[in-house]
Amino acid sequence: MIKTDYRYNMYINILREELVPAMGCTEPICLAYAAAKAREVLGAIPDKVDILASGNIIKNVKSVIVPNTNGMKGLKASVAIGVVGGDPDKKLEVIAGVTEEQKIEAKKFLEKIPMSIAHIDSKEQLDVTIRLHKNEHFASVRIANFHTNIVHIQKDNEVIFESNTISTPSKELTDRSVLSMEGIYDFANSVDIEDIREVIGRQLEYNKAISEEGLKNDWGANIGKLLLTHYSNNVRIKARAWAAAGSDARMNGCEMPVIINSGSGNQGITASMPVLAYAQEYNIDEDRLYRALVVSNLTAIHQKTTIGRLSAYCGAISAGCASACGVAYLLGEDLETISQTLSNSLAITSGVICDGAKASCAAKISTAVDAGLMGYYMCKNKKNFCGGDGIVGDDIEKTIKNVGKLASQGMRETDKVIIDIMTE
Repeated sequence: MIKTDYRYNMYINILREELVPAMGCTEPICLAYAAAKAREVLGAIPDKVDILASGNIIKNVKSVIVPNTNGMKGLKASVAIGVVGGDPDKKLEVIAGVTEEQKIEAKKFLEKIPMSIAHIDSKEQLDVTIRLHKNEHFASVRIANFHTNIVHIQKDNEVIFESNTISTPSKELTDRSVLSMEGIYDFANSVDIEDIREVIGRQLEYNKAISEEGLKNDWGANIGKLLLTHYSNNVRIKARAWAAAGSDARMNGCEMPVIINSGSGNQGITASMPVLAYAQEYNIDEDRLYRALVVSNLTAIHQKTTIGRLSAYCGAISAGCASACGVAYLLGEDLETISQTLSNSLAITSGVICDGAKASCAAKISTAVDAGLMGYYMCKNKKNFCGGDGIVGDDIEKTIKNVGKLASQGMRETDKVIIDIMTE
């Protein structure tokens, strides 16, 4: 793919749009961002708060520790820290600069200020409205479709901002339909490394740091540590452990930022750390590593384009299977092998449910990476799942569409049942 190809800059823009820093699980941060923006519009600390959230937001915020809160969990904690200490200009790093005094103040706010939570029936899987009241005044901010997409701002009876792109990606975002496995492979082979050095280099730096933190200290269920302690220390286990360890830390309140993929820090870690593990094991040069990470990241994004940001389908599966494609590219495989790796691995793990952000995400990440690598080694041994085997299509693009249909349409009722169970 040469630079004059219209897709070249689109692929670069997609990487830049998706691989951005975030502190903490992105659903609590979405709430904190909306709350911080609403507080800015209101111009005062509120005396009452209303939280309106779609089921997938409730599911993904309920059990995860919000960073910079001294261990608090849940929707109310996310909003409280956003109101008291959030900087809306920092978007997904909205609470990165919270002080110790603000942490204490947020706890007092949580104890004193009445806050209501309403589960809204929205066609958007990601839909949040935060309404702050002060005496006779109120300010309202709605975010929908993706984590920083503010679609409505209102103060009292004045609508300050209204978007017409609620149900479709923002016009500011590059059209993801340009992605294909053939295009991704072509782009990875031909991209000027200087065009991706900053975005990929930052992903490696941030996500490696939080992975090392997860392995070093006691976070959650310590899945990463468990793998290295009780399993063998070969590269397949390292790939699983390094990805899981980042999630161990992130899901349990670690205040280190990560570089996300498809709106998810867990997916950003999963798409990157296994590829790094293989690169270090085989002494692969930096140029090849960066190109392999392009394959992994764009393959994850390509899958999520048809699935959506949030669903009943575990996003770690998309990223884990994509990471194996990155590994295959890293080790010199061709497009056919990379595509078959993805097809094999999706046939193994598609259907794993998302029951919210929490400590067990790390274990699902380990499983997803293992399935991805199994799909790769199957292909290397000329043992593949064929078109017509279950959800496997006649080619990789059809398989990706099948999985997207399964996740976005077939698992809708599953999502409702999961949310019912979690909110009983």
